[in-house]
Amino acid sequence: MTRDLKTYRAKRDFAKTAEPHGEDALPEGRSFVVQKHAASRLHWDFRLEWQGVLLSWAVTRGPSADTGARRLAVRTEDHPVSYGGFEGTIPKGEYGGGTVMLWDRGTWAPKGDVDEGLKNGSLKFVLSGERMQGGWTLVRMKPRGKEKGENWLLIKEHDSHESEETEGLVTEHMTSVSTGRTMEEIAADKPARKRKAAAQPKKTALPGFRPVQLAKLQTKAPDSDDWLHETKFDGYRCLAALAGGKVRLYTRSGLDWTAQFGALVPEFERVNCRSALIDGEVIAPGVETGMFSALQDRLKHGGALAFMAFDLLELDGKDLTERPLVERKAALEGLMGEGIGALRYSSHVEGQGEEVFRRMCEAGQEGVISKRSSAPYRGSRNGDWLKIKCGHRQEFIICGWKPSDKPGRPFASLVMATREGGKLVYRGGVGTGFGAAQFRELKPLLAERKPVKKPFKLTPPEARGTVWIEPDLVAEVSYAELTADGSIRHGVYQGLRLDKGPKEVRLEEEETQVAEPKAKPKRGKGEAQVAGMRISSPDRLVFEDPPVSKREVAEHYAALAERILPFLKDRPVSLLRCPDGVSGECFFQKHRTQGMPEPVGTVSVETKDGPEDFISLSGAAGLIGCAQMGAIEFHIWGAKNRTLDRPDRLVFDLDPDEGLDFAAVKAGALEVRRRLDALGLVSAPMLSGGKGIHVIAPLKPKAEWETVKLFSRALATLMAEAEPERYVATMSKAERKGRIFIDWLRNERGATAVAPYSLRARPGAKVATPVSWDELDGITTAGAFDIASIRDRIALPCPLREASGRAVTLGAQVLKRLEKQVQEGQE
Repeated sequence: MTRDLKTYRAKRDFAKTAEPHGEDALPEGRSFVVQKHAASRLHWDFRLEWQGVLLSWAVTRGPSADTGARRLAVRTEDHPVSYGGFEGTIPKGEYGGGTVMLWDRGTWAPKGDVDEGLKNGSLKFVLSGERMQGGWTLVRMKPRGKEKGENWLLIKEHDSHESEETEGLVTEHMTSVSTGRTMEEIAADKPARKRKAAAQPKKTALPGFRPVQLAKLQTKAPDSDDWLHETKFDGYRCLAALAGGKVRLYTRSGLDWTAQFGALVPEFERVNCRSALIDGEVIAPGVETGMFSALQDRLKHGGALAFMAFDLLELDGKDLTERPLVERKAALEGLMGEGIGALRYSSHVEGQGEEVFRRMCEAGQEGVISKRSSAPYRGSRNGDWLKIKCGHRQEFIICGWKPSDKPGRPFASLVMATREGGKLVYRGGVGTGFGAAQFRELKPLLAERKPVKKPFKLTPPEARGTVWIEPDLVAEVSYAELTADGSIRHGVYQGLRLDKGPKEVRLEEEETQVAEPKAKPKRGKGEAQVAGMRISSPDRLVFEDPPVSKREVAEHYAALAERILPFLKDRPVSLLRCPDGVSGECFFQKHRTQGMPEPVGTVSVETKDGPEDFISLSGAAGLIGCAQMGAIEFHIWGAKNRTLDRPDRLVFDLDPDEGLDFAAVKAGALEVRRRLDALGLVSAPMLSGGKGIHVIAPLKPKAEWETVKLFSRALATLMAEAEPERYVATMSKAERKGRIFIDWLRNERGATAVAPYSLRARPGAKVATPVSWDELDGITTAGAFDIASIRDRIALPCPLREASGRAVTLGAQVLKRLEKQVQEGQE
């Protein structure tokens, strides 16, 4: 279906403007563009390709990678897809007259049904652009008065591409992604400054597939300077052949997967070369863990892909495979630059293999690939490339399944094998790692396979009852270890490997030594012990002002464990991790990953995609273990593990607009308290460590999430309607100007709020601190306590703990009192 462009054409005189008319229907794609537009008012036009047109919004202040920023995005008429390449000046007096810059471009992948999202006013998607990356959301606002247009909010989602620099995107990028020109140069019609296309020969042969170089499994990373180390990615190996605008993408075994990786083809078409053969890996960007399963889901249902390039075999017709790896990577970096949309150069570290491996595992990565820097490229597994894994993980052949007696579960476990010496070897069963999506995928595949006789001469008793099938499916499995008889122990299903055949699957055997011609002495390990837990790199600075080390962060959580745990233990927890300190990249994580210390536990939570294991802690060792992994902040659910559907706390986060003094925030907190008191609820204030105050009301876990959510929204709305000049109960930045946002949204299932006594990943090493209502009067800032001064409060009673002892039920009496307040407010 192609959308109509009548409105677009009716507004323009194409005899006077160079804007495209849009007659020709183009093949449907998933491009997006952002055009900086100096019309009567400067704005950024955000456009998503859908059903043959560009859906369009005018973002008044430009996009922001700050997750707290809500940028007004006014829906405008659909534009032709060809408009996505327009850059120039629209004559004055014409519709939209002014200068237009092509500010960003790339591909987008929707999360869910686009038409439903547009209809319901909530559109989530992932961008792979030159400037805008990761997850974003467009949310439609309710119309006010006689508004005819649609006002939406453009919001950045939490992921590795977020930033605390609210204006960072629009102030850092002042030139065109197409021509390198500024707005002034475009207005003056000056020629392009960069990205001039290289002269292309009329015909350039597309490079053919070559066998890819493979890595040997190793227990230890080499430490000499003759080795370089790269991240081990969790995706599909891909060989990209480019020439004369043509693209062909191969799997490691030579299958043509150009169609499967189709979202990447436009990106490869932009690579500035006559021809190239690039080795790399296709991954699912913006995923903190479970990248392989996320990649499979995106290949089936659509979603953002990225290509991590790590080797260059051919360039402009020249064979580079005999050159040393360091020279090939230098040529690759020159070709890729800082990246081309979703195509990214995979950087490396030279030497220090053990330290690189340790840090990768601490950061929750799969492991490292170590490569001999002087070696040529060979299409074999010759020992010049090594893989060192943080955990055990490999492919196995599915040769059978065991029936399940649980409703809705088509099988209890899958039975695995490898092929050794031409024969199948039994490797045991895998019964975890399956959610609703995996069951839906596997059920028909297992059913349609021919039943066969048991393929092994001998099997253990636990194999009884197995339904044996044709062994032609390959699965990826992570596991703790292999038992003495070679069976998988604690296996977790990760997904199907459609790029590999069963004949390729053999048990990977770890080698323990690497022949190194230039071995160097071992580097000293920087480690410390905090409450019996190992802390690596203990002196690394996490905060710069004041200087606070990783050891001191761990000591904070050890010292305050008795204060934190009553609020945090035995409930789902999200971590804000900053492996390189608060000035480096930080990201949220809610799932446990390989390499995390053993005391970091999990709890199974039912989600829309089936059960998932979320991080949950039960003691001080878990807190310190998270600090070892670079966790700075702890954010908690409003319910405990044993009653996940019945919250035990209400949170009202008072978030002031810029420029409001703290006295106004305190007055707002006291007003929330007054209203809660009138309803019979006890509350306590907590300084957020940032700008605001959280008012927390402990509950007995009786009411369900929907009741708690509606209650909190009603209370916040009452306050906003009673004093609209002071308070607002909606997220809109525009409506919040000069007022305090009463954030009641933390009272939804799955939402989190910062835990009491958690550090904040902001300058100053501030701490979220509960205080008493009497104390609040004399406090002048939400960041009154930091990592040093908080120790003085350990000997004092905790006001929030005292309030928790007086928790009440959000029952009929409380709801009746609230209903009365609502009625009184309407009179």
